[in-house]
Amino acid sequence: MQILGVDIGGSGIKGAIVDTVTGELITERHRIETPQPASPEAIAAVLAQLVVHFHWNGPVGCGFPAAIQQGVPRTAANISKSFMSTDIDKLFSEATNCPCYNVNDADAAGMAEMHFGEGAGQSGVVLLVTIGTGLGTALFTDGKLLPNTELGHLYLENGLEAERYASDAARKLEDLGWKSWGNRFNAYLTTMEQLFWPDLIILGGGASKKFDKFKEQLTVEAPVKPAAFLNQAGIVGAALYAQSKASGTTP
Repeated sequence: MQILGVDIGGSGIKGAIVDTVTGELITERHRIETPQPASPEAIAAVLAQLVVHFHWNGPVGCGFPAAIQQGVPRTAANISKSFMSTDIDKLFSEATNCPCYNVNDADAAGMAEMHFGEGAGQSGVVLLVTIGTGLGTALFTDGKLLPNTELGHLYLENGLEAERYASDAARKLEDLGWKSWGNRFNAYLTTMEQLFWPDLIILGGGASKKFDKFKEQLTVEAPVKPAAFLNQAGIVGAALYAQSKASGTTP
């Protein structure tokens, strides 16, 4: 089945048509700058542009940077607070004239990795961390997702919120080298290991492409691997989620 998958981020909104049987992108990825201010109506307008770009008429899956319940964002760490009172499934569907299904962006990335990537066939606990503007997380037990974990907002022993200390945005803001930032990120992963004892940790998001530059700083016991889909996991996972919602199956 083919589904338009979209990854809605703080700096860019990226989409591609995905073959949900293989997990492959069957079109080139198309990226549009995230509008500022990123209001619900402005984001909906960009989605409409993507639908036109791909000449699309079918289900659309969106990875969205918030905890989502029944199509409504419940958190707003890096998005407009106005999203928290907006049924974005309904708004985006009306703007695109296509059925749109929204899922937490890190959960979307995790679905892609568990179906087609580094987590495929992995038993036990798998933790995926997306490293970008914030720190997104997806947590699986024997392949089953615990949705909307938002573990990037935990506070570390130093009293700082994890994503404000160890996200890629923090690295750029403070002009940190990869090794210095890697030590910060290791403090975060160490906290995650002490809380959840994962059998595998998968790293996604833009910074995962630079894994070789900070992997030596990581001291956790669990194996740590960059996501097979790197920063395309959100697009693939969003498409898988939309397929499951459209067909009434489990993602």
